[in-house]
Amino acid sequence: MSVHPSSVVEDGASLGAGVEIGPFCHVGPRVVLEEGVRLRSHVSVTGITRIGARADLYPGVALGGDGQIRGNDFTEGRLEIGPDCVLREMVSMHAGSRKGGGLTRIGAKGYFMANSHVGHDCHVGEGVTFANSVALGGHVDIGDGVIFGGLAAVQQFCRVGKGAMVGGLTGVNRDVIPYAMAFGDHVELAGLNLIGLKRRGLPRETINAMRATFRAIFLAAEGGLVTDRARAARARYLDMPEVGEIVDFILADAKQELCLARRRGERN
Repeated sequence: MSVHPSSVVEDGASLGAGVEIGPFCHVGPRVVLEEGVRLRSHVSVTGITRIGARADLYPGVALGGDGQIRGNDFTEGRLEIGPDCVLREMVSMHAGSRKGGGLTRIGAKGYFMANSHVGHDCHVGEGVTFANSVALGGHVDIGDGVIFGGLAAVQQFCRVGKGAMVGGLTGVNRDVIPYAMAFGDHVELAGLNLIGLKRRGLPRETINAMRATFRAIFLAAEGGLVTDRARAARARYLDMPEVGEIVDFILADAKQELCLARRRGERN
């Protein structure tokens, strides 16, 4: 373990074996840095924050601050970052809020490029890639392996499913199904992320089933409800778990929308 003399590590902080803290860093009293974490320089880690083993933090990273909420007085919010993450220059991630469950969680092996931001109460999966200046509002859920192009932004309470790819400059104001490609000022599905599926090593039979499912749900000529078409697709491909992931994502979204509609009706 090595700590540069210009850095401040407050009493109570826990530093694992092999931690490296470079010049002009600040580590708060409720912070845990696991084995091999590296703070290169000018890094601030505050709040109730745990950083997983071997994470690499570049200059200007700021972690564990209070959620950006007017009148926020919650001091017990937490931030947990999984092992082997890379946070490039000026990345910021905020702790959870009282109403959001109190936890912001980042999975292992994420790569967050310069100036990207994760808001309070977000849950981000493993192996994600955030290009420069990607921003997540509060309460956003991101699945494993999602890729964001530069300057993409996700609105509060939206979900982006596993393996999806969101293009640069895209404004995500609605959910994006697993394995999809999505682009636009206000996000629109553009098909499946076929390159990503091939890189995952999925067999051609599975990819073809997923493409047929996408067409049946979103491009069908006949009318009816999306949820009904999704259930029919699942029945057709019961032995394809990736199809099941897409269908479950859609049905969960429909259930959430129904609950919100009922709440709005109760208020009125």
